[in-house]
Amino acid sequence: MSTVALVEESAAPAEVAAIYADIRATFGLPVVPAMFRAMAHHPAYLKASWERVKVVMGPGLIARKTKEMIAVAVSAANGCDYCVQAHTAALRSMGSQDAEIVELMAVVDLFSGFNKMLDGLQVAADIGTARHQ
Repeated sequence: MSTVALVEESAAPAEVAAIYADIRATFGLPVVPAMFRAMAHHPAYLKASWERVKVVMGPGLIARKTKEMIAVAVSAANGCDYCVQAHTAALRSMGSQDAEIVELMAVVDLFSGFNKMLDGLQVAADIGTARHQ
């Protein structure tokens, strides 16, 4: 349960309602995600956050599906159930099936383990460093 009340679309002030409309249109969603409805108590923060989402997750050198996969991986590593669910849903809307999502999580599992092992052993990087190029 959220620690703050979510600002529902029907109760949103004009500035927030305009951002909500942009979120729905951009994502093609029938409702504004709860994350943004929680942020709406601070309209300037909501606006800044939404602008960052559009810049980072919008068109660029990295394909949107790849960005969603990165979002799922980072969210899983950080333990954010909300984001894992939201970005997995986005991947499914882009055609990802169970096998692809499991393979993605296998990569997260592999590198989470390697990261912890290498950090614990304090193994210095040797591939990609200036001395080995």
